[in-house]
Amino acid sequence: MTDLEYLDRAEALLASVEACCDRINERSDADVDNQRVGGMITLSFEDRSQIVINLQKPLQEVWLAARAGGFHYKFDGQAWRDSKGSGEFFADLSRYASQQAGQTLLFSS
Repeated sequence: MTDLEYLDRAEALLASVEACCDRINERSDADVDNQRVGGMITLSFEDRSQIVINLQKPLQEVWLAARAGGFHYKFDGQAWRDSKGSGEFFADLSRYASQQAGQTLLFSS
């Protein structure tokens, strides 16, 4: 994948995360604050825990840091997959955000 293709796909991922946060906040009593600075989004939860998602342009990866640990995702032509496992970015984000929010939250592309 070229650097430009990576940036297009990675920016689309970040935009989807932001849109999902807006939808979650409108449709539930979850209070997920999201703040974007450049290629990084910080999700903050009621208990003051955070999830940080940031772009790693030189590696063409997206990194996610949550209470559960740190994870690296590469685009495989279909989806963003954990480079050291079999997880998919949005499924993993949904699981980790749900754990930190104490209720089911759904993130999707």
